Amino acid sequence: MQTLLRFTQGVDWLTEQIGQALKWLVLAATLVCAGNALYRYGFSNSSNAWLEVQWYMFGAMFLLGAGYALKHEEHVRVDIFFSRLTPQQQAWVDVIGGVLFLMPVAILIAWLSIPMVINSYNIHEMSSDAGGLLRWPVKLLIPLGFGLLALQGVSEIIKKLAIARGVIQPGKAYEKPVQ
Repeated sequence: MQTLLRFTQGVDWLTEQIGQALKWLVLAATLVCAGNALYRYGFSNSSNAWLEVQWYMFGAMFLLGAGYALKHEEHVRVDIFFSRLTPQQQAWVDVIGGVLFLMPVAILIAWLSIPMVINSYNIHEMSSDAGGLLRWPVKLLIPLGFGLLALQGVSEIIKKLAIARGVIQPGKAYEKPVQ
């Protein structure tokens, strides 16, 4: 179990680095958005390429940030009974949810999106808008994002198994959201 927990430390470090980089991407996307608005309304002109850059950044933030959100337990959770469970029981619920739902969906989406990316790259798919960008870079975010989510999912499952078995203590107590 200790080897697996060391593996989770490496995955968590990678996820944290990606999350920190994405925080800067939020700033960049905000500046691009403001620049687009200024260019459009201040100079009565527009650039489809810069609009698409803004959309690509937005897509990158959400797809590449999914693992970071999972690591920090920021995904939506429907709490009907979860807050009434002990930390060990909560860990088992998270393990079951991760194994039965998160991992199959993340792996399936990552795997099934790869041919789409390859096809887009091979045909040099472009935006249908004049002055638009190549499509394969934004499509590549799908398998990358879901691959990173699956990797963080493995890390979370290992940590939750360690909590459920009493090998480690939970990092923080679950707090039921304000209703």
